[in-house]
Amino acid sequence: MLQVLGTYIKLAVDLERGILAGGGALHADCEAALLEDGSRQKDVWGADWIPGAQQVTFESLINIRPRQNNPSLEILDSGIRGRVAEIVKPLLGEV
Repeated sequence: MLQVLGTYIKLAVDLERGILAGGGALHADCEAALLEDGSRQKDVWGADWIPGAQQVTFESLINIRPRQNNPSLEILDSGIRGRVAEIVKPLLGEV
Protein backbone atom coordinates (compact mmCIF):
# COMPACT_ATOMS: atom_id res chain seq x y z
CA MET A 1 0.00 0.00 0.00
CA LEU A 2 2.97 2.34 0.36
CA GLN A 3 3.88 2.12 -3.33
CA VAL A 4 1.76 5.08 -4.43
CA LEU A 5 2.77 7.71 -1.85
CA GLY A 6 5.81 6.20 -0.13
CA THR A 7 5.55 7.70 3.35
CA TYR A 8 1.87 7.33 4.17
CA ILE A 9 -1.22 5.42 3.05
CA LYS A 10 -4.57 6.92 2.08
CA LEU A 11 -7.43 4.91 3.54
CA ALA A 12 -11.17 4.56 3.48
CA VAL A 13 -12.56 2.84 6.56
CA ASP A 14 -15.99 1.21 6.84
CA LEU A 15 -17.04 1.70 10.46
CA GLU A 16 -19.96 -0.72 10.24
CA ARG A 17 -18.07 -3.62 8.67
CA GLY A 18 -14.76 -2.99 10.45
CA ILE A 19 -12.73 -3.10 7.24
CA LEU A 20 -10.58 -0.72 5.22
CA ALA A 21 -9.23 -0.19 1.74
CA GLY A 22 -5.93 1.58 1.25
CA GLY A 23 -3.15 2.47 -1.10
CA GLY A 24 -4.87 4.55 -3.73
CA ALA A 25 -3.75 7.91 -5.01
CA LEU A 26 -7.00 9.40 -3.64
CA HIS A 27 -9.20 8.56 -0.67
CA ALA A 28 -12.01 8.35 -3.23
CA ASP A 29 -10.22 5.41 -4.91
CA CYS A 30 -10.29 3.53 -1.62
CA GLU A 31 -13.89 4.56 -0.95
CA ALA A 32 -14.91 3.29 -4.41
CA ALA A 33 -13.35 -0.11 -3.68
CA LEU A 34 -15.37 -0.42 -0.47
CA LEU A 35 -18.59 0.72 -2.12
CA GLU A 36 -18.12 -1.85 -4.88
CA ASP A 37 -17.68 -4.47 -2.15
CA GLY A 38 -21.00 -3.60 -0.52
CA SER A 39 -20.20 -0.84 1.95
CA ARG A 40 -22.64 2.03 2.44
CA GLN A 41 -21.25 5.51 1.81
CA LYS A 42 -22.53 6.81 5.15
CA ASP A 43 -20.33 4.25 6.95
CA VAL A 44 -17.11 5.02 5.04
CA TRP A 45 -14.68 7.67 6.30
CA GLY A 46 -11.30 8.83 5.01
CA ALA A 47 -8.04 8.75 6.95
CA ASP A 48 -4.30 8.35 6.48
CA TRP A 49 -1.90 5.91 8.11
CA ILE A 50 1.64 7.13 8.74
CA PRO A 51 3.68 3.96 9.36
CA GLY A 52 6.82 5.71 10.60
CA ALA A 53 4.90 7.40 13.40
CA GLN A 54 2.31 4.60 13.84
CA GLN A 55 -0.29 7.37 13.60
CA VAL A 56 -3.74 7.82 12.07
CA THR A 57 -4.75 11.22 10.72
CA PHE A 58 -8.35 12.07 9.95
CA GLU A 59 -8.47 14.46 6.98
CA SER A 60 -9.96 13.69 3.58
CA LEU A 61 -12.25 15.22 1.00
CA ILE A 62 -14.61 12.25 1.42
CA ASN A 63 -15.23 13.38 5.01
CA ILE A 64 -17.04 16.58 3.97
CA ARG A 65 -20.63 15.61 4.84
CA PRO A 66 -22.92 18.34 6.01
CA ARG A 67 -25.81 15.82 6.18
CA GLN A 68 -23.83 13.81 8.72
CA ASN A 69 -22.87 16.93 10.68
CA ASN A 70 -19.28 16.95 9.38
CA PRO A 71 -18.74 20.06 7.23
CA SER A 72 -14.96 19.71 7.37
CA LEU A 73 -12.16 17.70 5.75
CA GLU A 74 -11.33 16.54 9.25
CA ILE A 75 -13.52 14.03 11.07
CA LEU A 76 -14.93 16.23 13.84
CA ASP A 77 -16.77 13.60 15.91
CA SER A 78 -14.42 12.05 18.47
CA GLY A 79 -16.44 8.82 18.47
CA ILE A 80 -16.00 8.38 14.72
CA ARG A 81 -12.30 9.22 15.01
CA GLY A 82 -11.92 6.63 17.75
CA ARG A 83 -13.69 3.94 15.73
CA VAL A 84 -11.50 4.67 12.68
CA ALA A 85 -8.38 4.30 14.85
CA GLU A 86 -9.73 1.06 16.40
CA ILE A 87 -10.03 -0.45 12.92
CA VAL A 88 -6.81 0.91 11.40
CA LYS A 89 -4.25 0.30 14.17
CA PRO A 90 -4.67 -3.48 14.53
CA LEU A 91 -4.69 -3.97 10.75
CA LEU A 92 -1.78 -1.68 9.83
CA GLY A 93 0.15 -1.23 13.08
CA GLU A 94 3.23 -2.96 11.74
CA VAL A 95 3.14 -1.80 8.11
